[in-house]
Amino acid sequence: MDDPHCIGRLAGRRCVMLAQFLQFLFSGVTVGATYALAALGFTLIYNASHVINFAQGEFIMLGGMLAVFFTQAGLPLPVALLLAVLLPALVGVLVEKLAIEPVKGAPTVSLIIITIGASLVIRGLTQVWLGKGTHSLPAFSGDAPLALLGATLLPQSLWVLGVTALVVAALWGFFNHTLLGKAMLATSFNSLAAQLVGVHTGRVLFLSFAMSGALGALGGVLVTPITLTSYDVGIMLGLKGFVAAVVGGLGNGLGAVLGGLLVGVLEALGAGYVSSAYKDAIPFALILLMLFFMPQGLLGARNTERV
Repeated sequence: MDDPHCIGRLAGRRCVMLAQFLQFLFSGVTVGATYALAALGFTLIYNASHVINFAQGEFIMLGGMLAVFFTQAGLPLPVALLLAVLLPALVGVLVEKLAIEPVKGAPTVSLIIITIGASLVIRGLTQVWLGKGTHSLPAFSGDAPLALLGATLLPQSLWVLGVTALVVAALWGFFNHTLLGKAMLATSFNSLAAQLVGVHTGRVLFLSFAMSGALGALGGVLVTPITLTSYDVGIMLGLKGFVAAVVGGLGNGLGAVLGGLLVGVLEALGAGYVSSAYKDAIPFALILLMLFFMPQGLLGARNTERV
């Protein structure tokens, strides 16, 4: 070991165990940040309409796939990444306008089924347009890993964590210090009361889908250099983002972030210490435990009224 404190057999074993734990932790926090962005997308739409948008995973997939497409088309990386976030936001608007708005007032279950149908359409069109292959994206600032206490941390992981932190801070500022953000918060608490004081709740739903699409796509763009992407990756990423939202407290923004990080860390630790075969099962085992013992989630679900 390079660490001078790791001298002797026992100390060396402890250092190896620490390095292994940190490696799993770094991996879990990185992918957990992506789950957190997906969970925030679920939260935005749930608060605006009381609908669970199961097309959220496809926004993540679109972000990664479009980033690959635009970079391969020769666009500069910053331009390619910007377009890869903006276009899924537009797709989110189209989903709201073409699929949700025409059936406004339908039962919640019907709206959920519509979002599942929208996800199938998005996935199918992407498969036809961009193919079934697996694609990679260059890391934003090189691939040379950073060493920390025997573990390694990819520079791309720092991008994931840093951008996620900036997004969370920006959303906090938006909801607490802008008129539009406060209108969205008012709609999430009581849509009828918000309408009575002049809030255009239809515009709020429109914006929620756009922001949800952008958040999901941003997560896809950030994580693709680490995990690769293909037309069907959105299924599992979306479901894990939903698990994160429920674990944190459905409708609770801070809970969505904490839930995403918790799901990512537990998934990585379970895969590392138990078996990678159970990697995808761990989040769903977690949501069952939460529903049994803490159905309101870690920070409590947001009680919204849909009128």
